[in-house]
Amino acid sequence: MRKCLFVVVLFLSFLGYSQDNYIVKTDDGRRVLLKADFTWEYIDLAVPAEVNVNDKEAVAAQIAMGSGTKNASVNTTKCNTLPDFKEPKGDRVVQAHLKKGRATIKHIKKKVAKDNNCAVEDVLLLKLREQKNQGSYTFCANGKQVVYKRTGFSFAKKGKLF
Repeated sequence: MRKCLFVVVLFLSFLGYSQDNYIVKTDDGRRVLLKADFTWEYIDLAVPAEVNVNDKEAVAAQIAMGSGTKNASVNTTKCNTLPDFKEPKGDRVVQAHLKKGRATIKHIKKKVAKDNNCAVEDVLLLKLREQKNQGSYTFCANGKQVVYKRTGFSFAKKGKLF
């Protein structure tokens, strides 16, 4: 009986995960949302303008990260981002959890600004990957790319122990 129940639960969880929506990029640069009910729709209605070879990586990174909250005010040529780049925003639930331990993106930005001798406004969040118990953040501070890791509520520059 236990084996049968285990197989049923395993099958139902697999079925639930297989019903996700996917975002893919077409040959002309537009993003398309592929839905679980076999329908699709364009996310980007307009075809993006031509970009030079040096900016293609920045465009791919921006598309992968999705839309963010605020426009970048830092020097975009050193950070290899587009002028209209928007910072990615963290998950609301995770950020609410991290607020208790003062480890939100805002707190990490202050630490990055202090470590790199610049203002908080000069720090740009390029990429983030976070969960409640750990996270990885890529920033552009003073025109150079720095990576910080978070474990629990504590965070430090990647590669540094103390």
